[in-house]
Amino acid sequence: MQIRDLPYSDPGDPDVRSGPRFLFWLGRSQLRGQLKSLCWGLLHHCAIAGLPLAVGLSVQAVIDRSGGDLVRAGVLLVVLGVLISVGDTMLHRTAVTNWITAAARVQQLLARRTAELGSALTRRVAAGEVVAVSTGDVEKIGWFVEALSRFLAAATALVLICVGLVLYLPSLGVLVAIATPVLALAVLPLLPRATRRADQQREKAGRATELASDTVAGLRVLRGIGGEELFLGRYRRASQEVREAAVRSARMWALISGIQVFLPGVLLISLVWYGAVLARDGRIDVGQLVTVYSAATLMLFPLRNVEEIAMAYSFSRPSARRAVRVLSLRRGTRTPTADAGVSGGDLYDPVTGLMAPQGLFTAVVCGDPDAAGRLAERLGGHAEDAEKTEGVRKTGRTEGVRKTEGAEKAGQAAGHEADEEPGPVPSVLLGGVPLDELPLDAARAAVLVQDKDPVLLSGTLRELLDVPSSGAVTARDALAAARCGDVLDALAQASADADGDPMDTRITERGRSLSGGQRQRLALARSLVTDPQVLVLDEPTSAVDAHTEAGVAAGVERLRRGRTTVAFASSPLLLDLADRVVLVRGGTVVAAGTHRELLRSEPRYRAVVTRGTEDEAAGTAAPEGRTAVDGLRPARAAEEIEERA
Repeated sequence: MQIRDLPYSDPGDPDVRSGPRFLFWLGRSQLRGQLKSLCWGLLHHCAIAGLPLAVGLSVQAVIDRSGGDLVRAGVLLVVLGVLISVGDTMLHRTAVTNWITAAARVQQLLARRTAELGSALTRRVAAGEVVAVSTGDVEKIGWFVEALSRFLAAATALVLICVGLVLYLPSLGVLVAIATPVLALAVLPLLPRATRRADQQREKAGRATELASDTVAGLRVLRGIGGEELFLGRYRRASQEVREAAVRSARMWALISGIQVFLPGVLLISLVWYGAVLARDGRIDVGQLVTVYSAATLMLFPLRNVEEIAMAYSFSRPSARRAVRVLSLRRGTRTPTADAGVSGGDLYDPVTGLMAPQGLFTAVVCGDPDAAGRLAERLGGHAEDAEKTEGVRKTGRTEGVRKTEGAEKAGQAAGHEADEEPGPVPSVLLGGVPLDELPLDAARAAVLVQDKDPVLLSGTLRELLDVPSSGAVTARDALAAARCGDVLDALAQASADADGDPMDTRITERGRSLSGGQRQRLALARSLVTDPQVLVLDEPTSAVDAHTEAGVAAGVERLRRGRTTVAFASSPLLLDLADRVVLVRGGTVVAAGTHRELLRSEPRYRAVVTRGTEDEAAGTAAPEGRTAVDGLRPARAAEEIEERA
């Protein structure tokens, strides 16, 4: 794989059983690049190892006053210089290629897993950790993969040099051959402690990154409550802990570096002293002593690779462990079936008993925004952990299940009724087909979930609405249904062009230049453009005023007529337009019907919608000839306008 061929068409299926196994899989996946780097590294190191021989021959030729030997030694030096230049250039080229391609492979794997998990990722892994894995950790993992081949080349070169010195001059070569393993392995007892300190530094740095990320994300709220100094103090303490851990780690690595300088110095001094004695006694030539001394000196360069690979592994191992933590997450418990498909049908959740009939507008009232968000993501195929869902199911059973007749028939036909024994969490069904068994692209095309805090990417409005879609809904129709007229006017005024086309006006990152209601309506328009089989909306009008909310609700109902739509809301303005309203309480469906029917017959529903208590709702009866919904809209609208003011 060359850099120009990136990205990978298929980054592969990684081994996520542990961090070291992931590093081994990554190195094995790039075996061809590793072998190239190894070969060029061997050429480079062996050519360097040949320099002492050429220098020794040159010195001996001068002593012997042999012009022919001097010329041959000079030619050998030139050849070795060319080989060193070529080997070093290609080694650097292949090593950097291994680094970049390994980092790109990890980034593609992380991007694929992030796209598969969606918003469920940040519920399972802290956002700061995800940022750390996709930035600094990727570079450290690539560093280990790049350093591995250079280390193997250096180790092989050391073995060849030692064997060559023993054969060339046994009296000194044996001393070098014995000392080399000692020099290479002398720091091994210190590596576990150095690795632990490096791990502690990385963990503290990861926590500091998470704290900074969370602080930045909630900066507006912190300013509102005056909590900037509190969180600033927390980050300062975390930063000081990272600094202290880094200093402790650096001290250990400085000790390792010092040992790797001290011990080779002792070897060279011993070698020179012993070689001088042998040369004085006439047992070896001066050229031989120069050759062995030069070889021992140049061996210090490949020995440095031992320290580098130890550092690379100690820093990449916690990075690989964090990457494995993200990559080991799965969308569901089932294996997707390649040929699975669904053409439509009712959307049914066997855990809660919620059913959204095909082609109808179903509103869901939960009362708990967090529970509504979790249920919305379940309907999109983002299954929760088995322990959490089992707890919800048990809680729901204590409340007593009041499923509608249609939901009971759908559950019996699908054969997915909740069992008393804990087991695999049942998947949401669309037309009787579990969403977990659908390929990811098919599941996302069938069911689209818009959460309560959608993200707008930077770019023009035209680019924002240029999403995969059926083509049945135009951008103009979607913007009109979401009541984005004022947004278009604001973008037209902010446009740098003379004609002021709002579609070509750039939207800043996350839509920060827009109000919360404007961002929410643009995100709704983007979801409407896709025109999925099933559209799940989590509080789609929570950030707009009552007048705009009524228009948005009517526009969505009109545009999605004949398509399955599920909206989590508690506003009568939206609930009154729904074909069917479902009340979810304690993790299960307890009532279903139209908005007006539930207002008359269900106190728990009235308590949520009117923001009263169940006792108050139960004790409030509608006057004769008038339903509880009459007069509710103006009161609700006035209340919401007053609150948002």
